[in-house]
Amino acid sequence: MRAKAAALSIAVALVATACSGSSSSTIRIGTMYPMTGTQGPGGVEEYRGVRLAADLVNQDGGIAGKKIALTPMDVPDSDAVPGVVDRLSSSGIDLVMGSYGSTISAPAASLTSKRGMLFWETGAVGEQNMTENAEENSSMGQVKEASSETGRLSFRVPPTGVVLGRGAIDFMAHKFAPLIHRDPKHFRFAVANVNDIYGTTVARGALEELHRLGLHLAGRFSYDAATFSPSHLVHEIARVHPDVLFVSAYLDDGVAISRQTRAQHLDLAGSIGTSSSYCMPQFGEALGKDAVGLFASDKPDASSINRNGLAPPARKLLERADSAYRSRYGESMSAPALAGFSAAWALFNNVMRRATSLSPEAIASAARRTRLPIGALPNGSGLEFRSDPGPGLNDNLRAESVIWEWVGVDKRAVVWPPRYSTHPIRVLVASR
Repeated sequence: MRAKAAALSIAVALVATACSGSSSSTIRIGTMYPMTGTQGPGGVEEYRGVRLAADLVNQDGGIAGKKIALTPMDVPDSDAVPGVVDRLSSSGIDLVMGSYGSTISAPAASLTSKRGMLFWETGAVGEQNMTENAEENSSMGQVKEASSETGRLSFRVPPTGVVLGRGAIDFMAHKFAPLIHRDPKHFRFAVANVNDIYGTTVARGALEELHRLGLHLAGRFSYDAATFSPSHLVHEIARVHPDVLFVSAYLDDGVAISRQTRAQHLDLAGSIGTSSSYCMPQFGEALGKDAVGLFASDKPDASSINRNGLAPPARKLLERADSAYRSRYGESMSAPALAGFSAAWALFNNVMRRATSLSPEAIASAARRTRLPIGALPNGSGLEFRSDPGPGLNDNLRAESVIWEWVGVDKRAVVWPPRYSTHPIRVLVASR
């Protein structure tokens, strides 16, 4: 109900903004988030974080005396992207933020780039310049890149799925394995992923890290979330006798796969997933005690990050922002909300203030010049965009991720890295 109410209020705000027209006293920025549909709850939360950042900057006097005016657009799925980009462009808006969902981010980055609009990704992890049906090499973790690059006006602030996948494997090999007195060289790893841009990107990182570390890939399992059989998938996984299972899934398929590993008594030393499933509160609610001991590689939320790991200004900003968020919505900032807030704050406060003008080109130039150390943003990240041409252009090289663990029934905690952890790693294998 809250998501529907938020979507309605956003729609009302959109009408008011569209009717107001441009003004010399405002900076108009379009936002593209799923406010309805399957990704609506997370999209609403991420937009709330962006909205809060704009409001706090406005409270502080705006940017060069100009107030930020957001024009929010509901993009429930990738099919809605072209029409939304057309409407924003036709209304004279050339600065756009989004998008929470990887399947939305890729076409949004491409279409805005073609129109000379700046696109600032605040939460999605799927690569923007990778084909949705990318061909992959299971042993090397390589993918076929899209034939044309996303333009130099598209930036990604959060960690990519590749980073999340690599982080998951690195954690299991270097932190988890020693805790159970196992040599990771003796582990058999299985990788399962939903076969869209999000799942493919995250799996790519896991496969690349397995190859880099010389670890054993026992099997790779890609599936269609709409048509797959969880029982059949887990049966096929069991046939390769893995010690560690890595899963890149959405909530429903992630829960179904986890239930089947339990039902089929899949004997695992450890299991780890990523964003959009294993780290989500709803995942723990659905699985109860069966979630205990599972890990997730993802972004932190406001209540679980160790604030002592942040730089003092970032810590103060997080306290201010989380207090304001609680006052508005009755809860602390979730991972999507904190990601949206941090990315928006970086754009408004650290990049746009340094730009020689408010044109997309000037803001892009300022973004490429901006350097913020790790811990300078409220979610623990810093800022430095990749400048090398090709895949990963304008990805944030200082985007931080964390490892979550379900340490109890309906209780998760950040356990790695030490800088941001609030709970020690526990060896609680749910699947045995």
